[in-house]
Amino acid sequence: MIRSIVLGGAALATVFASPAFGETLQQALRQAYDSNPTITGARAGQRALDESVPLARANGLPSANVETDYTENVVKGANAYLAPSRSLTVSPQISVPIYAGGGVRNSIKAAKTRVEAGQANLRETEAELFTAVVGAYMDVIRDEAIVGLNAQNVHVLEVNLKATNDRFQVGDLTKTDVAQSQARLAQARSDLETAQSNLIASRENYVRLIGTPPGELEPPPALPLLPRSPEEAVQIALDDNPTLLAAQKTSDAYGYDVKAARADRLPKLSLFGSGTYFNYLGTLQGAGEVGRSPNSGKSAEAGVRLTVPLYQGGRPAAEVRQAQAYQSQAIEQATGAERQVIDDARSNFAAWQAAEQVIKSSQVAVDANRLSLQGVRAENSVGNRTILDILNAEQELLNSQVTLVSAQRDAYVAGFALLASMGHAEAKDLGLASGGLYNPLANFNRVNHKMWDWDEDPTPKPVATGTANTPTQGADVHESAVPTLDSPIDSGVPNPAVTGG
Repeated sequence: MIRSIVLGGAALATVFASPAFGETLQQALRQAYDSNPTITGARAGQRALDESVPLARANGLPSANVETDYTENVVKGANAYLAPSRSLTVSPQISVPIYAGGGVRNSIKAAKTRVEAGQANLRETEAELFTAVVGAYMDVIRDEAIVGLNAQNVHVLEVNLKATNDRFQVGDLTKTDVAQSQARLAQARSDLETAQSNLIASRENYVRLIGTPPGELEPPPALPLLPRSPEEAVQIALDDNPTLLAAQKTSDAYGYDVKAARADRLPKLSLFGSGTYFNYLGTLQGAGEVGRSPNSGKSAEAGVRLTVPLYQGGRPAAEVRQAQAYQSQAIEQATGAERQVIDDARSNFAAWQAAEQVIKSSQVAVDANRLSLQGVRAENSVGNRTILDILNAEQELLNSQVTLVSAQRDAYVAGFALLASMGHAEAKDLGLASGGLYNPLANFNRVNHKMWDWDEDPTPKPVATGTANTPTQGADVHESAVPTLDSPIDSGVPNPAVTGG
């Protein structure tokens, strides 16, 4: 049975790192962390967002350029006989912003805040992926167990049908008893086909998320750090949930956008310098003579430029109002995120608690149905129970077993989803650090102060792995979930698999 325990500190990482002989949940999480396209794509998107800071900073840095003109005077006027036939002009220019009303400073702050929001969103993407991986992992375990249970049920009903036919041949049972056994076996085979189809779908979903087919999956470790009450879960979620943090950071970023938009109405001050070199390439007639222009020359100028906006058609006011509206929208979205976080924490806590109670009840039902089936079989051997009673008892045992394994899956997935809603289901929490963790700050620090125009990254290449070469998944199970219930219906001998003995 899957049970939750409350541990402290790094307990979650410790239990997820526990060794095992088959394929473990931690291995599946690690593989998805390294190669799932959802997370690798989100990291690339975050790296693109990192570049918004140097882009904003560039508006406050000096700019320099050179303009070059080469001119051929192919047709000259009759009175322009002294004009040159061709000319070459080179004009270097430099501009140094001094003051922009705070627009650049606030644009940089807005960009940095959005980077922080993106990092929080990356954490949320990571938690969502891990929750999906846990669900896929537990789905395969559950559906393998259900296939095993249904296969055993088919085997039991085949044995029962054979025994029923034997007793019919000697006149101990009627055609009605045989028909009932045949009908129940046909339904069991149909249920087995459905269970196998569900298992194939679960395995293919596992391949989609993890990138490789599931092997023999180990039972998952117990989930620590689960809260004792929904109030505790909500309080932790409000402090640590990355979705809420991202929404709050986005709201702050729009606040800086408002200040940057207001700066467009303020004076701007900059330094400038420019120069010009011209050369008529020896085509200016009379060049060098007294009173005539030379064939080449140069000039330069430098100064301070003050720009005072007087009227811009209402554009700055519209930009301010637009930024304020976006800020208002972000504030409301932050409130919506808070509501969603509270809802997720409470709902996941309730789902986890309910599934735990279902596990307890289902375990009692399984034990009781095993005893009931053993008793019904014994009573049938002395003529006090009918074949239909045995068939019903077997079906009730199967149903309770399926309910138990389904509840075990639901409890674990709900518990992990609860951890995710609290912000405690990320790579650093799950013992994945030994393989190295992706650090979004590393790229931000790398590009934050880059100012060279010719710097760029290598050509992008695929990081996530494809699944085109993975084999089509089947419905074979590694082993049966419980001992086979193969006692014939008329043996009168207690079956250890039924009684638990």
